[in-house]
Amino acid sequence: MKRQLVATLLVLIALPAFAASAPGAGIAALLTHADAGLGLARPELVRRMAHRSRARRRRLLSSQATEADRPVRAGLGAGAGGSIMTNEYLVHLSVGTPPRPVALTLDTGSDLVWTQCAPCLDCFDQGLALLDPALSSTYAALPCDAPLCRALPFTSCGGGGGAGGSWGERSCVYVYHYGDKSLTVGQLAADRFTFGNGDGHSERRLTFGCGHFNKGIFQANETGIAGFGRGRWSLPSQLGVTSFSYCFTSMFESKSSLVTLGAAAELRSGTVFQSTPLIKDPSQPSLYFLSLKGISVGSKRLPVPERRLRSTIIDSGASITTLPEEVYEAVKAEFMAQVGLPVIGAEAGAALDLCFALPATAPFWRGRGRKRAVAVPSLTLHLDGADWELPRGNYVFEDHGARVMCLVLDAAAGEQTVIGNYQQQNTHVVYDLDRDVLSFAPARCDELVASL
Repeated sequence: MKRQLVATLLVLIALPAFAASAPGAGIAALLTHADAGLGLARPELVRRMAHRSRARRRRLLSSQATEADRPVRAGLGAGAGGSIMTNEYLVHLSVGTPPRPVALTLDTGSDLVWTQCAPCLDCFDQGLALLDPALSSTYAALPCDAPLCRALPFTSCGGGGGAGGSWGERSCVYVYHYGDKSLTVGQLAADRFTFGNGDGHSERRLTFGCGHFNKGIFQANETGIAGFGRGRWSLPSQLGVTSFSYCFTSMFESKSSLVTLGAAAELRSGTVFQSTPLIKDPSQPSLYFLSLKGISVGSKRLPVPERRLRSTIIDSGASITTLPEEVYEAVKAEFMAQVGLPVIGAEAGAALDLCFALPATAPFWRGRGRKRAVAVPSLTLHLDGADWELPRGNYVFEDHGARVMCLVLDAAAGEQTVIGNYQQQNTHVVYDLDRDVLSFAPARCDELVASL
């Protein structure tokens, strides 16, 4: 059943072949949300997302605080680790000759591109067949003295193999780990990556991790991770592109989302883009930092010191935007003051921390463009040079059957603010890597997909 589900998601956009020497060339592919097609109710989707958010936060925090130091909020505690996964949007492509499908989490918070491989010494369950290097005529393990082998922090000369060989031959072996204790161990190799299908597919030879030992927070609809970070191992870096973009459709829909690399990232949604600088932090060189100056709830700008917002990243792999405790409490207090509805426990609020009871007699309307009965204050992120006013659906979850309305934000110990993908839904986000600029505009992401 899982294999059939994943197979139905393997749809790609066919574009002209990508060539690094062609200035106008680019690559585009469709994304699917991790929970798309599972038939889950909206409250269950939110609960799963909330658990993923906490697991992802542990990955990004790494050693900033011990587990005992991190507060566990109601609804996000027991069950948030273990089998709960961190993946959110999956990009589908193929590896090898003949091409074999893989489904990789789009992750701007890491660099390595890797997928599970046979023979599997210890792997998580996946719906697709394991990638078998022995079946690819273009697979080649990296030798131990290769410059790219030495570029990763944890490599050694050990078991390898390649097409037709065993994993006992000497080649470059990597260990790549994450802050939440997830890790992948295997062979660094090069092979043909295929983007798209049919006559218009694009092919590039890329270096990737062929993982034979993979442990952590994963689920059956993914096979590995596609790093989109700043490092030389990431997909944008290896493709040699100067920009990439994505546009995430709502997690409550099963419509495809879009990722582009290269010239296709210049697609426009018909709306004026806002831009803000992308900042580098040598202590976390793979991440994309932003200069967040302040936060407003409604017309009130919160009295939060700018220094408390200094460490802010935008992350495709995180779900819910997470704020430092002090900042979150200020946002929470202002929402409570402005919404003016009874606050209820998190268990009735789909595992979110701040939820309100909707009046039993209050009418409500569904559908676009119709007035809603319960007024909710706006939420604006004041960035350097841009004000990102989030659409209501990007920070409020409403369960009209249970008469519950929740704020979709979270808090964690430490100094880092993480802008997650729930807040980025139906927004075209463009990373200009040449100029270190992030641009964004409201968009109907399914319409962007259809326009290609």
